[in-house]
Amino acid sequence: MPSLWRANHHTTAGDQAHVKQRETGEVSTELARRARRVRVLGQLLDNSIPIPGTSRRIGLDSVIGLIPGVGDMIGGVLSGYIVLEAARAQVPTATLVRMLANVGIDTLVGVVPVLGDLFDAAWKANVKNVVLLQGHLVASEEPPRNRKSAVGASLLALAVLALIVIGGIAVAIYVGRLLWGLSTQ
Repeated sequence: MPSLWRANHHTTAGDQAHVKQRETGEVSTELARRARRVRVLGQLLDNSIPIPGTSRRIGLDSVIGLIPGVGDMIGGVLSGYIVLEAARAQVPTATLVRMLANVGIDTLVGVVPVLGDLFDAAWKANVKNVVLLQGHLVASEEPPRNRKSAVGASLLALAVLALIVIGGIAVAIYVGRLLWGLSTQ
């Protein structure tokens, strides 16, 4: 898998290393570790638990989402790690937006009791995001951009993830109050 996860290639030697990686398919040890962590996390969160008697699988994200009020927020934060790694890998903005949308939909719909948990088990935002990231890592051929753009993309991704989590908390409070009001009438 050719590397496009670029750390700090401001020098000519860094550019030469990137070209060598692209030509030979070599992957740096650090890149391989980071890519593996993202794949393992995506698998753990979305496909780690087989459902007996079926070929379907769910992940810890679905199980954590069962915790009332905070489960989907915890899942959103864990999913955010994959998005942050994508920002560090300097994926195109459109891809980063798709990844953030996947996490946002997963987090916000997931706060709806029962229905959200079923949706969460089927949506598998983390696997989708890992596929998007790996597609970028394999297909990208452009020379590395500067480090400031990677930092900016990471900060933007963090800000959007924070808004998603805050929005999820607001939706959870609203749904909780709505359900409480219905149950006390």
